[in-house]
Amino acid sequence: MKIKQFEDKFLSHYSYAILSECESKMILIDPARDPKPYYDYAIENNAEIIGIIETHPHADFVSSHLEIHKQASSPIYASKLTRPDYPFLSFDEGDVLEIGKIRLRALNTPGHSPDSICIVLEHEGIDKALFSGDTLFIGDCGRPDLRESGGDVNAERMHLASQMYHSLRDQLMKLSDDVVLYPAHGAGTLCGKALSEANSSTMGEEKKTNWSLKEMTEQEFVKELTSNQPFIPAYFPYDVALNKKGAADFQPSVAQVAISEGNPEEQENIWIIDSRKDTEFKAAHQQHSVNIMEGTKFETWLGSIISPEEPFYLKAKDEATLKALIARTASIGYEGQIKGAYFAGGGELKMEALDLQDFRNDTGKYTIVDVRNESEVKEHKIFKDSIPIPLGELRDRIDEIPNGKPIAVHCAGGYRSAAASSMIEAEKKGKVPVFDIGEAIKQFS
Repeated sequence: MKIKQFEDKFLSHYSYAILSECESKMILIDPARDPKPYYDYAIENNAEIIGIIETHPHADFVSSHLEIHKQASSPIYASKLTRPDYPFLSFDEGDVLEIGKIRLRALNTPGHSPDSICIVLEHEGIDKALFSGDTLFIGDCGRPDLRESGGDVNAERMHLASQMYHSLRDQLMKLSDDVVLYPAHGAGTLCGKALSEANSSTMGEEKKTNWSLKEMTEQEFVKELTSNQPFIPAYFPYDVALNKKGAADFQPSVAQVAISEGNPEEQENIWIIDSRKDTEFKAAHQQHSVNIMEGTKFETWLGSIISPEEPFYLKAKDEATLKALIARTASIGYEGQIKGAYFAGGGELKMEALDLQDFRNDTGKYTIVDVRNESEVKEHKIFKDSIPIPLGELRDRIDEIPNGKPIAVHCAGGYRSAAASSMIEAEKKGKVPVFDIGEAIKQFS
């Protein structure tokens, strides 16, 4: 038996292949959008993919389950509570899949979502591993507020949090301490708030160290789980719906994006997502551009600033980077929204650098905008009179920023402030100077 873990470091996503060496058969769990790594692993081991298990319809990435189902003629297994549009076989409490000496046992574990399942792997009759999806993470558990739509959303959040309390205690904590834990996400995901950097653990270790498995009342658990959760990007509900439907095949979909050298034609109602370094962007960029730099959080901020199904242009420093970013855009299901992709272009606009000495001498001469998350501001507000608007909300709240004084924008390290300052500059249309404090914020914090 082999367990292969695959990682998408940009979305902090883990997927898995479970290989029966004696039968040369393989089952996948929560595959990412690009199926090629799984096909390559199957070829490498001369194995047949005989099934794909979805622990729930994911909010933060798009799965390739439907494409693999079609290409490999492999059934998709999911909880019947998912009610997907694609053909599937129900995999719920009491259901078992067997390959060789491996038995995969389904557990219904609502909490992160009503339809979440976990999978226990038995080998030669002994529980060996738990594939916990977004139910149990290393150091944390899944948030309960990503499926709220209509009705009393607070009641739904509280109901799911209560279900999570019981799923963890009535199901997962009953597993042996030596069972290895394989979650669907690690540190950096927005599906939880306190995840470890580790990529696996044991149930024994989690029982000792994971806050969500500590002894506490249900009321105490619900209060903790529903407090201080990170923001929810705009693309999350869209990806849930897309995963319930099943996404288009990856390679043909990204191949349809037109790539050109130069600059896109400027249109006021279509944003240009410029992924170049902030220094290059500030030196020369186009009107109506947002500087979402190529980096580990590109997908998150793209899917937070640009709405699902909203067209945009994508711009990068070179063709290779552009192609990589198109593929990353597809990982959240946004590739069909790219109106055109361009590389090596600059622009006629320039953003002036902030005079740090002048700013330091009298910050009151500036309107300071803090685009960090609410929890970050609450923990430490850097400038007493700053206007706090999280980057994920900025596009809808720019009118709250007055035009009377020059605007200086900051986050915690410069990445978010580059995007925010460029967006504010585009929306203010020259009515007021806009500056990015950038990495210099570290001198004040």
